[in-house]
Amino acid sequence: MKTDTDILIVGGGLNGSALALALGQTGHKVMLVDRLPVDTRVDADFDGRGYSLALASKRMLEALGVWARVAQNSQPILDIKVSDGRAGEGAAPWFLHFDHTEIEEGPMGFMLEDRFLRRALLEALAEEDNITHLAGQDVTMHRLEQGLMRATLADGSEITARLIIGCDGRESPLAMRAGIKRTGWDYNQTALVCAIEHELPHNGCAHQFFMPAGPLAILPLPGNRSSIVWTEETRQAAEIAALDDAAYLARLRPAFGDFLGDISLAGTRFTYPLRLTLAQSFVADRLALVGDAAHGMHPIAGQGLNMGLRDVAALTEVLTDAARRGEDIGSLLALERYQQWRRFDTAGMAVATDSVNKLFSNDNPLVRLARDWGMGAVNATPAVRRTLMRQAAGLSGDLPKLMQGRQV
Repeated sequence: MKTDTDILIVGGGLNGSALALALGQTGHKVMLVDRLPVDTRVDADFDGRGYSLALASKRMLEALGVWARVAQNSQPILDIKVSDGRAGEGAAPWFLHFDHTEIEEGPMGFMLEDRFLRRALLEALAEEDNITHLAGQDVTMHRLEQGLMRATLADGSEITARLIIGCDGRESPLAMRAGIKRTGWDYNQTALVCAIEHELPHNGCAHQFFMPAGPLAILPLPGNRSSIVWTEETRQAAEIAALDDAAYLARLRPAFGDFLGDISLAGTRFTYPLRLTLAQSFVADRLALVGDAAHGMHPIAGQGLNMGLRDVAALTEVLTDAARRGEDIGSLLALERYQQWRRFDTAGMAVATDSVNKLFSNDNPLVRLARDWGMGAVNATPAVRRTLMRQAAGLSGDLPKLMQGRQV
């Protein structure tokens, strides 16, 4: 039976676009279906959204030819400081400090605004002959038919492919239609996300300040600006989100402190409810899940996009190696290799972020004393500190070639 494409990717966000680009560059014929039109994805205005890209993710973007398009708009993360405390009281005396000079590879990561990364990926997609980008469309149904996957689009047209890949988010319709169940729980926390301008330079330092309701991350952007991920209990977060800008800042300032001088809001404010969700399987016959469609975890370590890009790199390598061996890329035999590669890593990160959130999002004085002592002990142990830094940079574990900066 004739196919319209080798691979159909559903979801045109960052993971879907990166996957389409990686697969197209390795010789696969790819169709990318994105429910949003291109002009919605490419918004030149600053809205405050940014991503913490681990060093390994930056290497992958270099290998794909994307990093050169965004490098001038990125901010290296040179230091990370982790501390514990309460709003208005300042940090505890014990803290954890990661200095990028302690590892040979350089900065542990880079901050990059959403608008620049999305635009760069779209530009790269448009230049790749193997990729057909169907913007403003969606897949409403899919089914196995004569050993292929047949997908129905919102306009009634159909596409046949050897493999369909879901990059369609935590409530993945593709996974639901395939009968893939999820496990997880709600944190009763909401992330308040915004950007701020501040008087003093941040010097490339990222801060993670743990408070009883949840962590406050202050992530450096180019210039005297920072991206804020402020976690609060859900009911409290709803009250804060409903405030005007002046009242919002008045609630933020006690937690933020004055170490960067006076602060003001820049861009748009967002809220994201937080929950842990893991697909019980990342694959089915002629189907694979990537990124949030496969796993969603607490943003406490800023690893959400990085974990998705690891999925992209691993799946690209598995499918490309299978094609070169003459295997059927949509077979469960091939797809199980991807699942085996990624399942343990994602489950481990989910458990780690869940455990850290539970450990720090409480105000028990004995627990607080123990965790502060623990941070101080780690900070005083260079070997342990460097190990954690390499993990934060995405340099640990069985890295796919793209994450090493190599071609597949």
